[in-house]
Amino acid sequence: MTFQEQILEGIPSVLPQAKPYESTINHAPKRKEILSDEEKKLALKNALRYFEPKHHAELIKEFSEELETYGRIYMYRLRPDYRMYARPISEYPGKSEQAKAIMLMIQNNLDYAVAQHPHELITYGGNGAVFSNWAQYRLTMKYLAEMTEEQTLVMYSGHPMGLFPSHKEAPRVVVTNGMMIPNYSKPDDWEKFNALGVTQYGQMTAGSYMYIGPQGIVHGTTITVLNAGRKIARNGEDLAGKLFVTSGLGGMSGAQPKAGNIAGCITVCAEVNPKITHIRLSQGWINEVIEDIDALVARVRIAKENKEVVSIAYLGNVVDVWERFHDENMYIDLGSDQTSLHNPWAGGYYPAGISFEEANDMMANNPELFKEKVQETLRRHAAAINKHTAKGTYFFDYGNAFLLESSRAGADVMAPNGIDFKYPSYVQDIMGPMCFDYGFGPFRWVCTSGKPEDLANTDAIACEVLEEIMKTAPAEIQQQMADNIRWIKGAQENKLVVGSQARILYADAEGRAKIAEAFNQAIAKGEIGYVVLGRDHHDVSGTDSPYRETSNIYDGSRFTADMAIHNVIGDSFRGATWVSIHNGGGVGWGEVINGGFGMVLDGTKEASRRLESMLFWDVNNGIARRSWARNEGAVFAIKRAMETQPLLKVTIPNIVDDTLL
Repeated sequence: MTFQEQILEGIPSVLPQAKPYESTINHAPKRKEILSDEEKKLALKNALRYFEPKHHAELIKEFSEELETYGRIYMYRLRPDYRMYARPISEYPGKSEQAKAIMLMIQNNLDYAVAQHPHELITYGGNGAVFSNWAQYRLTMKYLAEMTEEQTLVMYSGHPMGLFPSHKEAPRVVVTNGMMIPNYSKPDDWEKFNALGVTQYGQMTAGSYMYIGPQGIVHGTTITVLNAGRKIARNGEDLAGKLFVTSGLGGMSGAQPKAGNIAGCITVCAEVNPKITHIRLSQGWINEVIEDIDALVARVRIAKENKEVVSIAYLGNVVDVWERFHDENMYIDLGSDQTSLHNPWAGGYYPAGISFEEANDMMANNPELFKEKVQETLRRHAAAINKHTAKGTYFFDYGNAFLLESSRAGADVMAPNGIDFKYPSYVQDIMGPMCFDYGFGPFRWVCTSGKPEDLANTDAIACEVLEEIMKTAPAEIQQQMADNIRWIKGAQENKLVVGSQARILYADAEGRAKIAEAFNQAIAKGEIGYVVLGRDHHDVSGTDSPYRETSNIYDGSRFTADMAIHNVIGDSFRGATWVSIHNGGGVGWGEVINGGFGMVLDGTKEASRRLESMLFWDVNNGIARRSWARNEGAVFAIKRAMETQPLLKVTIPNIVDDTLL
């Protein structure tokens, strides 16, 4: 069968042969035993409902073994034989170009070069899934291939509910992931209901088909490291010879060493998984791998002496690095952590003192002891960081729940008031006041032709637009504009593409709309193919997350989620091609609500109208909320937005004299 025929087949009427478990692939760890015997029967009934009754007797034993062996039913047998990657849009079968673009984005999320655990349909973060099983993938792709622009596909936590009558102006796909009743959002609730096959953790851009590989976070990490460097700089010095210590080389965190190189510092990034470490080395995201702590100390001394720009992966536990560098009096300038601590008990963070293999076995077979070891390691980790910060190290939480889980483990991470953490999150100190409050966030696009020359053309278009805007931009956003122009000019030489021909830059509403319109005009002239617009949910208004995106909201509303819900509702009727709303993300299940979108530009006047309407709302919804929280930069930004758009009228807060209080 051709690729197109396999897509249109959906769930095959004749079952494919069972596939062997490929040990060379980076697989998800076994999930812990959590279902009762009756619940296991329910999980099997739920899985078998995708198949005709004639197949049930053959599949039930296989699915039961998967559930016992891996803690989930992935339906490995149904994994397609074709190579998984983002093909040019013209290669997809279908009646809707918008639907074809979504198929391209789904396959990019599952590309072996992009996905963390591709056979388990997990893109990043240890559990950030595109689908829960391969039947869902096959059925979704078939629906998209059959869809007209008078239909909308409804996605129910990985399950394609079906095609519903709709209209051209409606989203082609509406995605929800993990939208639990609030009292059922504890970590074990995810384990249970995911094992039952009725919900999934879509992370941020995994379950919304908008991940573009580590590049997506390289840019944000570069901005963060650059500005962290500016906070500690004296007399305008740069990061040359400065040491940045962190951990995690998985799907998102693998961006850290590349960002360190772009920012111009020495990066030491610890990782316990040999497979993903060597993948990052082969992809060029790290320069060197060192397995011996003595060798690491010697190598870093040389790098500091020579003021090298180099990224070093330490294959081992980061706690050993922090402790040994203290003993060696090795000064750390910048420190953070980007392990997947939103998922601490299922592979997101590994305990010190035991091997990777032993930890994986303990995780599945002795989860209580594993939890004890993780919490013990978190206490050591925090204690070592405290020793370094006492010497002057600038440490920031990277929004991965490091401080949150450390506090729950009893580590010394709380401020004297017992409410706040002693270290700021990077959003509180950098991204919130500098970027999000002013409307700057991770705008991204994908060239659906798959041609590198189209990406180069869009880079040039975006750079030209930004340079023109910068000429008249107010002083408050000149630094943001300059950083983005620097980024886009170096994008090609830094070889950031992994998977689809995609790019990211931080832009405000004006920048996003003008860049998008310039793309649409270039498409209309035949200079480039169709372009998919999107963003990370980690943005101005897409996400309500009290320990990350909205951690610099101080009016007491940071634990509310109205903004994210407003965002996705507004995007739905203002022209998005697909929209998504998720429970969970980089800081964990039950800790955050994320809203996202995708939009296809096809060169038409309708696309121009939709992009202007939707992008304006997508950004200014969040600025308005931040302004109402009395964030000074957001008050400035929303007043500026009202000057440019007479129909915008936003309530501005009155400021209370503190002496009255």
